[in-house]
Amino acid sequence: MSAPLYFSHSSSLEHDTGMHPERAERIRAIESDLVGRDWLGFERREAPAVEIDRLLAVHPRSHVEAVRNTSARAGAFDLDTPTSEGSWEAALHSAGGACALVEALLGGEAACGLSALRPPGHHAEPARAMGFCLFNNISVAARHALDSLGAERVLIFDWDVHHGNGTNAVFHATREVLFTSIHQWPFYPGTGALSDCGEGDGEGYSINLPVPAGSDEDMWLSLVEHLVAPAGRAFDPDLILVSAGYDAHRDDPIGGCRLTAGTFAELARHMRTLGDEVGAPVGAVLEGGYDLDALVESVAATMEALRDRGKPRSVPSTPLSEAESEQVGRYWALST
Repeated sequence: MSAPLYFSHSSSLEHDTGMHPERAERIRAIESDLVGRDWLGFERREAPAVEIDRLLAVHPRSHVEAVRNTSARAGAFDLDTPTSEGSWEAALHSAGGACALVEALLGGEAACGLSALRPPGHHAEPARAMGFCLFNNISVAARHALDSLGAERVLIFDWDVHHGNGTNAVFHATREVLFTSIHQWPFYPGTGALSDCGEGDGEGYSINLPVPAGSDEDMWLSLVEHLVAPAGRAFDPDLILVSAGYDAHRDDPIGGCRLTAGTFAELARHMRTLGDEVGAPVGAVLEGGYDLDALVESVAATMEALRDRGKPRSVPSTPLSEAESEQVGRYWALST
């Protein structure tokens, strides 16, 4: 089996956000650690700049030009979402890395991989940059897989502590993507209620699983084992993508949950196991995570779990997973 893949680009360091949680030091810390681990056996590849037409499959041209022009003057979209002169190139390569990852996965070059670039993307809506995000990288990659690479169904699992409102919006009315998210709620950006299950042809294809602040590993793993994984098996995707944010770690200064690096390894094992069951490769795309030590440890744990497979730890259902299964079970058979 070919080595798993790691996509990066130096432009990620040129997206200068100043004194901001989402900063270049995140990438420096991750890669400094991986150098000492010989990159965990992952094959390193340089992320290309995304083709503009691929962005336009998700974002209107006015938004693409707004990102270009705002970056050129080092402006800001809001208090959370500053740019610098290097942000345009960084954003192009961040989306391009995600696209290159799915090309390699669906081309049979590897069974799994990680696109570790910034800025992140899951908050970016079609016509709005927000929440540290300029382009919705994982949505652009999923759309590329569907439009150009032969995929018919893509599963996206978002484990960032914040709801991926942008990704949810992009695929809200389609059956081509099963969007699943576990996220702290109520919390920024205020979306992701359990009752939001999609609309029109996409009704049932958005699975939003809110958890309260203080939620621990067993609560998260129960939702994956008893809701996300069974729905994923029924959906039978050709590709699994993970919005891999690490701000649900117990040490993160922004999130309020109690996960550990070991939890993220278990989440990754669940996705790799699901991929093996349905014959789909698994790609992770970096999102949040702002305590550098927690981020470094959790990214490495994710990469090791994707590389090594392994059976995820089984946990019993919880009162929360049982309650939320009533909503999800309206659309998906949840026998495990």
